[in-house]
Amino acid sequence: MDHRTPTCPSCGRRNRVPEVASGHPRCSVCRTDLPWIVDATSATAFDRAVAGSLPVLVDLWAPWCGPCRTIAPAIERAAGTYAGRLKVVKVNVDDVPSISERYQVRGIPTLLMMRDSAVVGQQVGALPERRLTAWIETVVSGAAG
Repeated sequence: MDHRTPTCPSCGRRNRVPEVASGHPRCSVCRTDLPWIVDATSATAFDRAVAGSLPVLVDLWAPWCGPCRTIAPAIERAAGTYAGRLKVVKVNVDDVPSISERYQVRGIPTLLMMRDSAVVGQQVGALPERRLTAWIETVVSGAAG
């Protein structure tokens, strides 16, 4: 899946999705909410990406990490399920080690749930998809988790 140009689940149109924006991305044709997944390639890009009004799921991962690759499809599906209500920010810890240092990450995959740039939840390891979805739901619905 190309994160920058997702296909609208409603009309099939490919749309360009910005890394940072007020609100959330919608299809340019039918206005359906789109999944919002961005890659933070620097600490500055990360700080911009996690700011805003939507809850953010941060995926701290590495390409050589088997569990990271295992959970990636579930994270992409969650971005689709919670389109318009959740932003996903992926951080390759090999490319941006300062982020894993900032949050004292000791193992990957590490998932952070953030609201208003503050961490409100953390999970280490590849969660089963139903647990991942339940965990995301607690934050998206307004509860801390």
